[in-house]
Amino acid sequence: MLLGVTGGIASGKSTVARMLEELGAPIIDFDLLSRIVVEPGKPAWKDIVSFFGKKVLLPDQTLDRKKLSEIVFRDMEKRKKLEGFTHPRIHGEFVRLVKEHTAGNPAAIIQVVIPLLIELNLQSLFHKLLLVYIPQESQIQRLMERDGISREMAQSILAAQLPIDEKRAYADYIIDNSGSLEETKKQVEEVWQKLKEFQKNRSEERGNAGH
Repeated sequence: MLLGVTGGIASGKSTVARMLEELGAPIIDFDLLSRIVVEPGKPAWKDIVSFFGKKVLLPDQTLDRKKLSEIVFRDMEKRKKLEGFTHPRIHGEFVRLVKEHTAGNPAAIIQVVIPLLIELNLQSLFHKLLLVYIPQESQIQRLMERDGISREMAQSILAAQLPIDEKRAYADYIIDNSGSLEETKKQVEEVWQKLKEFQKNRSEERGNAGH
């Protein structure tokens, strides 16, 4: 079973993901996959260097992500080209990891953390969707503190994403992460019980269909 985990920037997705992992849900993190597929020497890295040139490399041969994002931010065609190099490789890695997890445990509840899951319209990949929620004002404050940026910069970063209140409509489960860690943990444990019940019913239905 695949659980999509998303939320606004600085909402605490990784905190909730770690709690779910402790309860038994392995994590596939799309941010991590997007970094793995562009490691020096890998096919996506070769394609990027071939297309954009060595100016997008740091001295250690890793990608200068800041420079690359500046280039594609200004040019939609180049952005599409970059996505063409990376997205199929990320998807391939994702499929490989799902197979790996389910081979060992066919009933595994696998959580897939994707910050822009709804913006990228990936809802149909998942059996259930979990949203980590904090009010927008809290997002702004956390972003300013975490990244040491101005209020205006934090607001412009948020403006590039679907407002968190609109994301609520897509979610099967919502974790309100604006309180204490204990309050978040209690909600995560409740969602975990619901997920296990859902997976149990799915397994029984598949078993009955086989008879």
